[in-house]
Amino acid sequence: MIPWFVGAVVRQSGKSFLRFTGDIDTGHIAREGHVRGGDVSLYIHIPFCKTLCPFCCFNRYLFKEDQARAYFADLRREVAIYAGLGFKFNDFYFGGGTPTVLMDELAGFVDFLRSRFEIRRISLETTPRELTPETIDQLRQIGVNRLSIGVQSFDNSLLKAMGRTLFKGEDSIRKLKLAQGKFDTVNVDLMFNFPTQTPEQFRSDIKIFKELGSDQATFYPLMPSPHKLDALTKKFRKVDTSREKQFYEIILQELLGGGYKASTAWCFSRGDLMIDEYIIDYDDYIGVGAGSVSFLGGDFLVNSFSLEGYHKLIAEDGLPIVRTRRLSATEQYRYYMLTRFFGMGLNAQQFRQRFNSDIHARLWAELLFFKSAGVIKEEDGIISVTRRGMYPVGTMMKEFFAALNTLREYCIEGGI
Repeated sequence: MIPWFVGAVVRQSGKSFLRFTGDIDTGHIAREGHVRGGDVSLYIHIPFCKTLCPFCCFNRYLFKEDQARAYFADLRREVAIYAGLGFKFNDFYFGGGTPTVLMDELAGFVDFLRSRFEIRRISLETTPRELTPETIDQLRQIGVNRLSIGVQSFDNSLLKAMGRTLFKGEDSIRKLKLAQGKFDTVNVDLMFNFPTQTPEQFRSDIKIFKELGSDQATFYPLMPSPHKLDALTKKFRKVDTSREKQFYEIILQELLGGGYKASTAWCFSRGDLMIDEYIIDYDDYIGVGAGSVSFLGGDFLVNSFSLEGYHKLIAEDGLPIVRTRRLSATEQYRYYMLTRFFGMGLNAQQFRQRFNSDIHARLWAELLFFKSAGVIKEEDGIISVTRRGMYPVGTMMKEFFAALNTLREYCIEGGI
């Protein structure tokens, strides 16, 4: 009941993410850049894939080399604009798409970043298909600290149902063995509650992950946009979200303790490792590339999803932001609370430093509800998520991401 209720509340709030305007205040962005300096992370979106997974809601395009090379040039121009506005990024997160589709361009782009910023950490996503001994060596040479590999499942029948037919589970196992120990963190992305997936298949996936000894696993439920949900329902007859908790309990049973700790409600690590949720590590973040979103000083900023539109705006020496939304004070408090709970805890003093206000005064009703439901507990100003609260918190985050996926679908289909 609690997961359903909090999910419904976030789902309703998520509808507001479609109420964007086109008013871009570059002056405000510049002020934030000079004030916040290096306290902002940078997400870099590479939207090209050699095949398109049918369940993926991110902005992505089939790989064309000439198009991709032009895109990397545009990325440099966009980052240079932010550098000129005073931003000093230290932590970098590459997502996609598939960031490794053009390794020479990727290496050149990292060199470009290094010439302008002091790089502290780099997290980068890829797929088992892209990993070779040569690619692994190149990624190490350019300074990647955390490599996240989109395995989704080791089960061949499930991979086929997902539309991932170009490599098999045994290929992923072999690639993970190649990567393990070569980076500070090797993360394995796995999906749960896919329509044809059984609990036994999921337990087997976790068992293989544990036997491989990989540093970290991040588990994602289905978060389809409306049209993706329609397509999945048409193909599999039903997308049964009522099974989610059963799958999530398997994660907790298999990984909590036994050498793994919860870095987020979905991510489990052997120790304190880098994660890819920059929305937890940083109050503010900039996203560059087509279809990226940023959160800066209470504003959500949305880049053009269209490659043509993105290139046109960059060519005009402007930021490629096409939609903005200013969150109300209460929305900012709740967004902060959601992201910190997803990261398993919230420091009341840090909330005060961020908002110059007491969280117990601003969100007293929300905190009372979560405490009464056993979702959180508080001690010495640290509000932490309980084991019982992990699934409801994950449900809230899923609904938030589903709202973003709806926005993505709206922008992609509208050519925005």
